[in-house]
Amino acid sequence: MAEPKPEEISHPPMDQLQGLEYCIDSNPSWGEAIALGFQHYILALGTAVMIPSFLVPLMGGTDDDKVRVAQTLLFVEGINTLLQTLFGTRLPTVIGGSYAFMVPIISIIHDTTLLSIEDNHMRFLYTMRAVQGALIVASSIQIILGYSQMWAICTRFFSPLGMIPVIALVGFGLFDKGFPVVGRCVEIGIPMLVLFIAFSQYLKNFHTKQLPILERFALIISITVIWAYAHLLTASGAYKHRPELTQLNCRTDKANLISSAPWIKIPYPLQWGAPTFDAGHAFGMMAAVLVSLIESTGSYKAAARLASATPPPAHILSRGIGWQGIGILLDGLFGTLTGSTVSVENVGLLGSTRVGSRRVIQISAGFMIFFSILALFASIPFTIFAAVYCVLFGIVASVGLSFMQFTNMNSMRNLFIIGVAMFLGLSVPEYYREYTAKALHGPAHTRAVWFNDFLNTIFFSSPTVALIVAVLLDNTLDYKDSARDRGMPWWANFRTFKGDGRSEEFYSLPFNLNRFFPPS
Repeated sequence: MAEPKPEEISHPPMDQLQGLEYCIDSNPSWGEAIALGFQHYILALGTAVMIPSFLVPLMGGTDDDKVRVAQTLLFVEGINTLLQTLFGTRLPTVIGGSYAFMVPIISIIHDTTLLSIEDNHMRFLYTMRAVQGALIVASSIQIILGYSQMWAICTRFFSPLGMIPVIALVGFGLFDKGFPVVGRCVEIGIPMLVLFIAFSQYLKNFHTKQLPILERFALIISITVIWAYAHLLTASGAYKHRPELTQLNCRTDKANLISSAPWIKIPYPLQWGAPTFDAGHAFGMMAAVLVSLIESTGSYKAAARLASATPPPAHILSRGIGWQGIGILLDGLFGTLTGSTVSVENVGLLGSTRVGSRRVIQISAGFMIFFSILALFASIPFTIFAAVYCVLFGIVASVGLSFMQFTNMNSMRNLFIIGVAMFLGLSVPEYYREYTAKALHGPAHTRAVWFNDFLNTIFFSSPTVALIVAVLLDNTLDYKDSARDRGMPWWANFRTFKGDGRSEEFYSLPFNLNRFFPPS
């Protein structure tokens, strides 16, 4: 038997993923694009409803307040997504609410001054205004780092090797939002997970009029089927005598959003009143803004590969961070109750549908802004979204692992850096979660609340811990003699806008604005 040729054993590195139907600047038909945009909108609803549903009751808010916050969050998500796809990185990314802001927001909610307010509605309003003020001040971090190009300078220390654990943990780091939530209602979560995988993978070759309808629309089809099934279980009284937690995760009528929601409600700036400003609150929120910046950097790089684009140059990445800072400023002005980051689940959906079109994401932003029937879709149990997250977060994580092809994985140095960074990126936040669950406060617990919030927020984030460890080790451990092993020769072409001729095609500003803002 003849010995196999080298090309039969290994696959050459490729800077763009293959097998995508539509890339960043190619578009499906208008009908298909609208349907795909609606699918991204439905997926974005999960976080837009989940965050207010958790935080608003802690603030003393009612179901009506919960609905207004969710509608405001969705509305601003649409505006931020349009701004990012038009003037930011121009990658097909949905800019949604972020869980990274939970630690400083919960700290503000538990501020003794606010807790002393006896009237629940007034406590909700004053807490909301405090969160708004902190977001407005903290947004300056991303605005300054982005538009000053300081973040572009920082990214010069990032190699493909250093980005592997960061991008991978953007997906893997959200494991607690996946099967642990599915397990709260397995009779809905497991069928949803199986159905979504079956439609998107095993039946992906089923075509209708030359359109792979089951692969392309697996999300909306499977959600519709399981949502109807969940409603049937709810209406038949299957959960009538079950524990309250089970009902909350399984029933379609426990969110109390349909009965409370106005069908049309247009959010506007300062709708909750004038924001209040506190230095301690703002400083703690700055940590969340830094975490959002790091997580978004990993998500942008993942989105570029899933949109079949080249890695975003440092200048483009910095520009996107600047616009994301503007987005957090808008979050503070409108009162969304949380800051913005790239929606990881929507990045994963690009890979599941194999459609990385920018136009599709812009259409989804239109749905977020103008769709007035949020309440109807808000009755989807979050368990259904969690089942989808098990697949979509995994896709994003695997994109991070795909960067290994540009590095030397036979190097013990590289194996050490990736292994330690990924392990600590998972282990440190898990320690913080377990400690907080038992002690009801984070490991950092001094009299300086702002200091506690800063440290606890930073180390709650898997990608942030991974970046600190990976970049530190990668730039101090035999770095002078390992440029090739780290993948730097491949990365060099994408450092600047003019380093690769395709950058202009993917990242140039619309309306010929590059004349006024020439890329570096």
